[in-house]
Amino acid sequence: MGGYAVDPWQSVRRTVGVVLFGWGAAAVTAGVSYLALRWVAVPIIVGTVLCLAFAVLLALLHRAGWIAFLSLVPALFVLVGAVQYAPEAALEARGVRESVVIVADSVAETGGDNHRFTLRTTDGGEELEERLTYNGDAWAPEVGERLDVVRDPEGVVPMEQADEVDPAGRLSGLVAGVVAWTLMAVLAGRRGHVRRRRGKTESLLLSL
Repeated sequence: MGGYAVDPWQSVRRTVGVVLFGWGAAAVTAGVSYLALRWVAVPIIVGTVLCLAFAVLLALLHRAGWIAFLSLVPALFVLVGAVQYAPEAALEARGVRESVVIVADSVAETGGDNHRFTLRTTDGGEELEERLTYNGDAWAPEVGERLDVVRDPEGVVPMEQADEVDPAGRLSGLVAGVVAWTLMAVLAGRRGHVRRRRGKTESLLLSL
């Protein structure tokens, strides 16, 4: 039995379009992160929407829904890398490193697991105006613990623990996520072309 007539160049164009969308999604998220250094929620929202849109396009290209769920794994690398690269690069470029000790934790009064630590320098005993934030209780620092932090003298980028400032690692994760997306799009384009030739147009969620 001969298959359905499907233009291979149309499949190529669709595949290239999805690949370019993935690259653009990563670039736009990173760009928004750079432009909105004060408001980390903005690139997170933009990046999440674009990552979900890429997953939908991948499912339509492949004619199968499971690949959309699979694409969410590299999407995490893309999202984290694109959102965190710009602020951590700024801290690395102009940040001031301080050795500090934690003297107070906001959860002692407010409860919950959103910590805002009051810090004092270990050399002169000066209390820093900026607070170090930490969300969650797992591996959370404790009052009396000594830390090295990096703060932005311009006050644009939030303070971070020095050992967590790793722009090169964020960039590597971003690139790895984009490469994985690219390979998945090529696979989805090939498989989708074959499925269309065979006339398999059933539910995207149930098809393999």
